[in-house]
Amino acid sequence: MRDLLPHLRGWYAEGSRFALATVVDTFRSAPRQPGAAMAVSGCGEAVGSVSGGCVEAAVYEQGLEVVESGLPVRQRYGVSDDDAFAVGLTCGGVIDVLVEPIDAAGFAEFAEVADAIDAGAPVAVATVVTQGPALSRRLIVWPDRVSGGLGDARLDAVVVDDAVAMLEQGTTMIRHYGAQGGQFANGTDVSVFVQAFAPPPRMVVFGAIDFAAAVARVGKFLGYHVTVCDARPVFATHRRFPEADELVVDWPHRYLAAELDRGRIDGRTVLCVLTHDPKFDVPLLEVALRTECCYIGAMGSRRTHEDRSARLREHGLAEVELARLSSPIGLDLGARTPEETAVSIAAEIIAARRSGTGRPLSVTRGRIHGADRPRPLPTLSANPSQLP
Repeated sequence: MRDLLPHLRGWYAEGSRFALATVVDTFRSAPRQPGAAMAVSGCGEAVGSVSGGCVEAAVYEQGLEVVESGLPVRQRYGVSDDDAFAVGLTCGGVIDVLVEPIDAAGFAEFAEVADAIDAGAPVAVATVVTQGPALSRRLIVWPDRVSGGLGDARLDAVVVDDAVAMLEQGTTMIRHYGAQGGQFANGTDVSVFVQAFAPPPRMVVFGAIDFAAAVARVGKFLGYHVTVCDARPVFATHRRFPEADELVVDWPHRYLAAELDRGRIDGRTVLCVLTHDPKFDVPLLEVALRTECCYIGAMGSRRTHEDRSARLREHGLAEVELARLSSPIGLDLGARTPEETAVSIAAEIIAARRSGTGRPLSVTRGRIHGADRPRPLPTLSANPSQLP
């Protein structure tokens, strides 16, 4: 929904109802992940995508119906072996889409949620996606307060706890409640889609060199809040790094330690050490490898890597800590230029984040779009149908 906000704000401000279609669950090789959204205005304008083009026409028609009726619908889209030409996902995936009406009467907090998202402030929207009278009831969760409700006070309390935790991790997913006997909402199990709009994850690039400028560009493209840090003010300039959100002139290890103390480094943070100078990168990596950052990469030749590792061992780093270092940085793409090198670094970051192999898809087997945990494929009819 984040990318659609300029359009949605305008429609909402006009006082007209629009339909918001959101992917709430996926199975097998679905082309878009939970949270992908498409919106349809009352006058028939459409923005966004839920499948990259496979089922947009069907979702558009459903959106027009929801605008007219004012009633939410949860719909499943996919392709079956019996009718490959039915409306569905030609990639063989399955997506569940919640199409809900949005207007001031039904979603009074929408403008406030949009403001938080635009400002980079954490906010989560928890929505009931179980078919029934409670479908599309929502609870808005900020770190310090809540608004709305899901129809059951006990359910609200549990969802708030989960949503706050998901905000800390920046995760969006469907959660199921009641399967272990703690039932809610008149004794039935409940599925709740929690969409966490957390601030963008951070990418901190150390070393204001040409390669860093390319890495900053690709980091910004991938949605990171990019900081470039270098101790030399003549190199760390806005003219050289126009895409960077922040430019910092400081010794890298001192800056990283200060950011840790401020709580600005977390498990989603990516660190790219491009200084390849022992006086900068050894004290920096001594701090970095003891953080919870999800990726730490360092530039340099294999000889530089061996020398750097030996120096870090002398500073007391254990082998398990050194094993966290991706060095030489990047995947083996045969990169030469700063831009090619930035692509190889970005590829390694994505592979680390998504548990990818880095191998060509043409030689791999199994699902293209991986999942955090194995899940059974649902029984699917030939045509899209409303879930029972």
